[in-house]
Amino acid sequence: MARKNENRVRSKTVSFYVTPLEHTEIQARIKISGMPKGEYFIQSLLHQSIEISVGKYQSDRLSLELKKLREALEKVSDNEEIADIIIECQALLKQFYLVTADNTNLSAEDFKTKKKS
Repeated sequence: MARKNENRVRSKTVSFYVTPLEHTEIQARIKISGMPKGEYFIQSLLHQSIEISVGKYQSDRLSLELKKLREALEKVSDNEEIADIIIECQALLKQFYLVTADNTNLSAEDFKTKKKS
């Protein structure tokens, strides 16, 4: 595990659980890519194609995130806290814009419920 150093440009840690099979597959992809492990994860997570699915669950999740940001903005009191929240808002809105920009070629037909035959 990396040591904690607040002066680093990349000072945040991201971790998650995977199954043994997923771990093996991830390690194989990293080896094939020839990239350092950290760079592979950054590239994989930030530069993948994301599509917003239509449905109540996805809409609720987006609404919840926007509500959390609004509540956080209402509670802030000092400049450092405001700066952190503004950075978080900018990141969320940037990603939202990128995802929705990729889906600009959708039409009303894409949102209709398909009947099972």
